[in-house]
Amino acid sequence: MIVLKTSRELSIMRKAGKISQKALRLAGEAVEPGVSTWEIDKIVRQYIESEGATPSFLGYSGYPASACISVNNVVIHGIPSKSTILKHGDIVSVDVGAFYQGFHGDNAWTFPCGQISEEARALLEATEKSLFLGIEQARPGNRIGDVGHAVQGYVEARGYSVVREFVGHGVGAKLHEDPSVPNYGTPGRGVRLMPGMVIAIEPMINVGKPGVKILDDGWTTVTQDGSLSAHFEHTVAITPDGPVLLTALD
Repeated sequence: MIVLKTSRELSIMRKAGKISQKALRLAGEAVEPGVSTWEIDKIVRQYIESEGATPSFLGYSGYPASACISVNNVVIHGIPSKSTILKHGDIVSVDVGAFYQGFHGDNAWTFPCGQISEEARALLEATEKSLFLGIEQARPGNRIGDVGHAVQGYVEARGYSVVREFVGHGVGAKLHEDPSVPNYGTPGRGVRLMPGMVIAIEPMINVGKPGVKILDDGWTTVTQDGSLSAHFEHTVAITPDGPVLLTALD
């Protein structure tokens, strides 16, 4: 069931989104060679709690941390660890959510650690661009397929592949709500977008083939072929005037 949000609820979600975004930016600032992913997770949790919110991911279905921090060929759901030390050339995806006054904000970004390869930089640029192309399609009257097609068309034209097993989603009082928001699709197909809907658009794009596998910890999801992967995400409100980023500071 798709839940349409009221203007009051959207106002709360904007605050949750801003907390999520600031936590994500602080995490990005901490991405440096020699830093552990555990340290970054600690920064995220401390900031979210200092704002009177709680980390959306902490304890979610048993997840043990406040952020998902995924390095290089880890697509999503990387578990922060004191033993995972960042080094020059890594790309580091950080996924952060904050739960504030009954609503969630959810966002992700992939950050370079020091000097990264041209292959990695091109992947980050393409994935980020595909996110905003998807967001442009998040307008009343359009359909979910329009969003996914915008992402898919852009990245596949550049030789990248779209992860199929994991998709975007609705956001609200629950972290994951209807509808599902795939990063692929057919224009004019799928759920029709309408004002009051809030969705997380989150391209997960691989340099190599689209296949992924989940490791024995039950969370960490990696590319099957070991290729690099990037992940970018915003929480977006559908309004009569078009898409509005709830996970934005300005």
